[in-house]
Amino acid sequence: MGRSEEDDDSGTGAGMAATDEMYGPGHTDYELERLTVQARLIEPITRRWFVEAGIGAGMRVLDVGSGAGDVALLAAELVGASGEVIGTDRVATPLSVASRRAAAKSLTNVRFIEGDPCEMDFDQPFDGVVGRYVLMYQPDPTSTLRRLVEHVRPGGVVVFHEPYRDGVRSFPPVPTYDRCWQFLDDVFRGTGADSIMGIKLHSVFVAAGLPAPTMRLEAVIAGGGECDDHIHFEVDPVRSILPHIERLGLARVEDLDVDALAGRVREELIESGGVIVGRAEVGAWTRVP
Repeated sequence: MGRSEEDDDSGTGAGMAATDEMYGPGHTDYELERLTVQARLIEPITRRWFVEAGIGAGMRVLDVGSGAGDVALLAAELVGASGEVIGTDRVATPLSVASRRAAAKSLTNVRFIEGDPCEMDFDQPFDGVVGRYVLMYQPDPTSTLRRLVEHVRPGGVVVFHEPYRDGVRSFPPVPTYDRCWQFLDDVFRGTGADSIMGIKLHSVFVAAGLPAPTMRLEAVIAGGGECDDHIHFEVDPVRSILPHIERLGLARVEDLDVDALAGRVREELIESGGVIVGRAEVGAWTRVP
């Protein structure tokens, strides 16, 4: 039997249960702050896709894998005072941050519940389910999506935003930047996360019994010494995954000097006169039959 949305204990079922083990960066204070910085680059992308998908005023929306709340807060803004957003995550620490952020914005149409949404019962169906960087951490994303869709009414919207990291690069080569993103990809592989989930969304949606989704792809790209957010986009996660880097034998932590990584990337980028390209962001959405 699933949990109700009034419960506040931690879910223990399948579905999203592997997220804790597969989420390489963890939930440290540094990581939660990094996610806030990251959102400055990718929130405009997610916003465009949500709007195009039909997330709008008066809707009741389920956000899965809420973390520090960036996506849930965005959805709350889009559904307005007449709508409602329920954010869920298996880990309590980021949800407390999300709740404080909602309160600071005086948002009364969003609340957060700890647990696995695949195992929850809700008192009424949702008009939409949304998630960002969620399916990439599921051992069986098709099964996870199929179970999440059970919470959505017929005609409701399903929107997911996932990465496709196959095109991260620099040109001309920026060695420190390239080493950082390669660390990330190696850790994703080592922890079982799927760093190219974005390109698989079409097949996952269809296998979950949904109509073929509309899809979009965008990426961030920049050059010069003033593109701090773009540099930190791929460099800052290295600090969060240091335990995995050492555990997987990719490098010795004492040899990396993580505090200097961003500065070195900036210097090499200016010297090369080139650009750095972040991961591709892929959005997919459809409606429940």
